[in-house]
Amino acid sequence: MTEDLVSTGPLPEHAVRTALLELLAELGTVTSTEAAARLGLSSGLCSFHLRQLARHGLIEEAPATDLRARPWRLPQPQQPAPAGEFDALARGLEDESHQRWLAHRAEAPAEWQQDEAFSAVVYLTPAELAAVGGEVRRLLARYRDRESDPAARPADARPVAAVARLFPLLDQ
Repeated sequence: MTEDLVSTGPLPEHAVRTALLELLAELGTVTSTEAAARLGLSSGLCSFHLRQLARHGLIEEAPATDLRARPWRLPQPQQPAPAGEFDALARGLEDESHQRWLAHRAEAPAEWQQDEAFSAVVYLTPAELAAVGGEVRRLLARYRDRESDPAARPADARPVAAVARLFPLLDQ
């Protein structure tokens, strides 16, 4: 199933969809309005991506507490995966997408055959770690309207996976 997701386009590693899946793993259920408030996005954009995730079986509708709300949850009857398992799945999907890119890079147009992979070790406090993560999210938020509004995209724009992993290094 993972290969189908990566090769056909309903990419869970898409930033909005990944954020929604992480939010569902954290909260259990969420409506598009709640997700929009938590993620700083429009409820329409969240609603669209929640429906896409449901279409591909990654989430499902949860029982509504009122007639207006449309909550979503991870598929049941299984219990939501512990955060560690979900994180491992998300990282695995990211890694698989990157490996696919590396294997097929030569097939891309010449101007797209490069990537911007980098890493660094920096010394941060827990608060600084959270702040750096927030800054990365704010930087990427500048381009989010291009997902829902194709007219906002430059003619030569293509979807690009932006993956950042900030984690403390453990003593060995």
